[in-house]
Amino acid sequence: MNYRALGSTGLQVSEVSFGTWAIGGSWGATEDGESLRALEKAIDEGVNFFDTADVYGGGHSERLLAQATKNKTDRVHIATKFCRRGDIQDPATYGEAQVRAYCEDSLRNLGRDAIDLYQIHCPPQSVLEDGQVFEVLDKLKEEGKIRAYGVSVESVEEGLICLRNPGVQALQVIFNLFRQKPLDELFPKAHAQGVGILVRLPLASGLLTGKFTANSQFEADDHRNFNRNGESFNVGETFAGLPFEKGVELADQLRWIGEARGTMARAAQRWILESPDVSCIIPGFKNTAQLQENLMTLQTPGFSEEEKERLHQFYTEQVAPHIRGPY
Repeated sequence: MNYRALGSTGLQVSEVSFGTWAIGGSWGATEDGESLRALEKAIDEGVNFFDTADVYGGGHSERLLAQATKNKTDRVHIATKFCRRGDIQDPATYGEAQVRAYCEDSLRNLGRDAIDLYQIHCPPQSVLEDGQVFEVLDKLKEEGKIRAYGVSVESVEEGLICLRNPGVQALQVIFNLFRQKPLDELFPKAHAQGVGILVRLPLASGLLTGKFTANSQFEADDHRNFNRNGESFNVGETFAGLPFEKGVELADQLRWIGEARGTMARAAQRWILESPDVSCIIPGFKNTAQLQENLMTLQTPGFSEEEKERLHQFYTEQVAPHIRGPY
């Protein structure tokens, strides 16, 4: 395993870390025994960082992480998120009383005395512009409830707003071959300020595995079904904001990246890790086989400058015009 600094937090995190949305819910059926076996395997392989949220299965993924990391809190770091259990438009959701309540609930679920990284979970831009929630997070940090805080954002603009606040030490962003915009301005500014970058949805909800066809179907409780066009939350969280059929078509044109790299999924994630500004990727998983496939990214060859330019041109000319929602 390779490790990188998570900005100025003092944490060194595994380049391939993992998100736990899938094992918590909203990605189809899961089985807790298999989820726990996969988590144990990840830790055995040197993964020392996991991202979760209080709404993933109503706290279920937090509780699974508590089981998997019991007596390992000194070597396994956890990031969790808050605000989406409530009305994200209501200012009270970001007030001290409510944020404290969210924090205490997560601490109980995780079985920990402190949260390594506490993140605001994709709030409205107005909340970030107002900035009062950061004062609450500063208090929690001073009290030792959290060690660092950051924000999970939907767009580059939101990320840039967060960078105005000196207390923000990490940003969680959507970044993949179908969402390259953060490279231009956000990543360099974050790096200059010592702000870590967590990359979620590195495979664009599975599009970049190359396994889907235009006729692929998803279970009723899978967000790739119920949020395909942004019906339940931001459209960019599903298939990188691309219409599904267009995403499948574009993914077919990228199959060449996997020809000398084992699989398209490994290649797509290796491309992300080519950016020195990225602290880690946090792909999801539902079983040990998926987890091991993601870990193979570490042994995957990188990209030449010519290949990187080809991929950037492909994004600019063929992908970007089809992305929906703010990004």
